[in-house]
Amino acid sequence: MDAAIIAIGSEMLTPDRVDTNSLWLTDQLNTRGVEVTMKMIVGDDRERLVRAMRHALDEVDLLFLSGGLGPTEDDVTRDAVAELCLRPLVFSQDICDWLVQRFERMKRKMAEVNKRQAFVVEGADVLPNERGTAPGQWVEYSGKHVVLLPGPPHEFKAMFTAQCVHRLEPLLPKQVIRTRFYRVACMGESDLDQLIAPVYKPYTNPATTILAAAADIQIHLRARCPHEDEAEALLFKVAGPILDLLGDRVYSDNGDPLETVIGHQLRAQRKTLAVAESATGGMLAERITSIPGSSDYFAGGFLTYTYHAKSQLLGIDPAFLEQHKAVSEPVAEAMARCARERTGASVALAVTGIAGPGAGSESEPVGTMFIGLSAENHSSVRRYHFSGDRHRIRTLATQFALDLLRRHLRLC
Repeated sequence: MDAAIIAIGSEMLTPDRVDTNSLWLTDQLNTRGVEVTMKMIVGDDRERLVRAMRHALDEVDLLFLSGGLGPTEDDVTRDAVAELCLRPLVFSQDICDWLVQRFERMKRKMAEVNKRQAFVVEGADVLPNERGTAPGQWVEYSGKHVVLLPGPPHEFKAMFTAQCVHRLEPLLPKQVIRTRFYRVACMGESDLDQLIAPVYKPYTNPATTILAAAADIQIHLRARCPHEDEAEALLFKVAGPILDLLGDRVYSDNGDPLETVIGHQLRAQRKTLAVAESATGGMLAERITSIPGSSDYFAGGFLTYTYHAKSQLLGIDPAFLEQHKAVSEPVAEAMARCARERTGASVALAVTGIAGPGAGSESEPVGTMFIGLSAENHSSVRRYHFSGDRHRIRTLATQFALDLLRRHLRLC
């Protein structure tokens, strides 16, 4: 059985609100073998909602609605479902009495408008709401199931858990969904797909999804089978050759970001890290210290945008800086080495470059970055040229710096 989710509320069509209920519900359904094939957000408009529900029910047998069950005129979910099913809304005195009692327990008088929440689609099962005033409803319609749930997340989650799970179980065939989740650093999406497509394309089960961000690609494999052993066998059959092709470019098999993986490496090797940043302005240190417990291995960092700062904070000779210029391989190496020496860290990273949008030249265009690494018996500098706006260039620089460190630590 496949499912669709529609979140109702004009506020979620603004940049200020995000629909989190569908993410939580998708996880709950997937663990029970239900694939969510469609998600929509619809504003507080009854006719649009009816059209959206009809479209969803052309594709799936199970439709969850989130929100629009309040007492005001813009709460249109009940009316829309009644119109969809060609059934009347029936007033429930039992729900009304329950609402009155609930308000009395809160030492408040119920407003007349709250009686709208006592209307039920004819033939629906009422889903009690122990955390709010909006009852849910479970409606069977043309052999399909439409489930009305409240919008506030704490009410939504509690109602699904208490009222929906046991109703779902007899409807669902025995089925499991199992996943694999890999992250790949510093590889282009098209290059990755060209490499692994011959492995995954022959299969519709498991399904493969590739998601790309700045130098950070996620590969999702989802197998759907009657039994867990079958799903795991399918995943192994596809994942194994993919991992062989990608090799050490895969840095995570559990969803952890690069900064978490590096933290585990440093802690396991009992090493410490320092950073010196120019173009990235603290972004590298921020990623490292965003991980709880990073004080176990992060020794400190330096923000050295100017020659003066590089000289005063890191101790680099001003004449050396004038000779080589800030955006150069020798300066990146010196920044990393001095950061390590000044903090006593085991290893240090340095970034210097031109993030733009101005200040580039023919020899050093915008996007030029030098990333240096210094350890006790090893140092290296890589030159890169990244494209994009200032934020993307700086983000790419931090990703490549962290991956350089990851690869170094793998060899230690």
